[in-house]
Amino acid sequence: MQPLIRLAPSGAIHLPPRGGKGSLRDPLSVDIDRATERGGHNGMMKIVAGNSNRPLAEGICSYLNLPMVKAVVKRFNDMEVFVEIQENVRGQDMFVVQSTSFPANDHLMELLIIIDALKRASAKRITAVLPYFGYARQDRKPGPRTPISAKLVANLITRAGADRVLTLDLHAGQIQGFFDIPTDNLFAGPVMVRDIKRHNDIGNTVVVSPDVGGVVRARALAKRLDTPLAIVDKRRERAGETEVMNIIGDVEGKCCILIDDIVDSGGTLCNAGEALLAKGAKDVTAYITHGVLSGGAVTRVTSSKLKELVITDSIQPTEAVKIARNIRVIPIASLLGEAIGRTSREESVSSLFE
Repeated sequence: MQPLIRLAPSGAIHLPPRGGKGSLRDPLSVDIDRATERGGHNGMMKIVAGNSNRPLAEGICSYLNLPMVKAVVKRFNDMEVFVEIQENVRGQDMFVVQSTSFPANDHLMELLIIIDALKRASAKRITAVLPYFGYARQDRKPGPRTPISAKLVANLITRAGADRVLTLDLHAGQIQGFFDIPTDNLFAGPVMVRDIKRHNDIGNTVVVSPDVGGVVRARALAKRLDTPLAIVDKRRERAGETEVMNIIGDVEGKCCILIDDIVDSGGTLCNAGEALLAKGAKDVTAYITHGVLSGGAVTRVTSSKLKELVITDSIQPTEAVKIARNIRVIPIASLLGEAIGRTSREESVSSLFE
């Protein structure tokens, strides 16, 4: 597998000046020493996975040139989760790869029980690697007598015995503060930047946020690509009326890149695409980190006017996603693998995105 990020033989990173604080590093502009990258863990790092996304876990192991820890993660007849770690992990630096995707509660329980099993097997350190943190959308009280479930799940992961958390594109960055243990929030931006440059005419591209809440994410990508920014402003003038979408910015004749962290039902995304085309956009492509795509979302996307929906494999794609005419999946194993390797070697992870 071709590495996402590469270091120079000396171990140093050589980069041209790029953007300001918080800009994303172009993964194609860095050179990596294979020995440093894959040999620095000295045999002390091991990876175990639940059932939520085995192909991604296998891709991470392939990138790091490590075998996956042998483990049984299965169900009893009454659907209780049973876990058995089948090799010695005493004193090891353990990484548990598990997305809390559908069925979210089953996969969350697998994660907690695996962590508990590793803790009781005397693992030295346990890092919960959550490519998709499913409860992140419940990060505040939207009304009276409602829970903040993201905080509850953070507490569960911590109390189960995790020592740190590694996740990807949290729905809200402040969720890192819900964990009382070190938490690294990675960004899929480098992977998306590379893919956008390969498949789009950057000189005629505008990055679009599908709502006002996603402007920060869209602005960061637009800055990295050196393209204009547009915003879809959706509102209802009064209750019961059809939602009106206003476009802030010039999109006429442009190739529009919609950027967001999660696509669930796909309704907002498809409506935003239609609004952009109505304003004269040449075509609309959406880049989304987490393809939840619940219910009839895949059908909605395939029948929409979107040129393409590009998602990562943070959630294991269903068969419907794999055969969809305008949905494409890009791998993130190399990004997560690089971050895991750096964490094990006590190197900077945030420097990947500066």
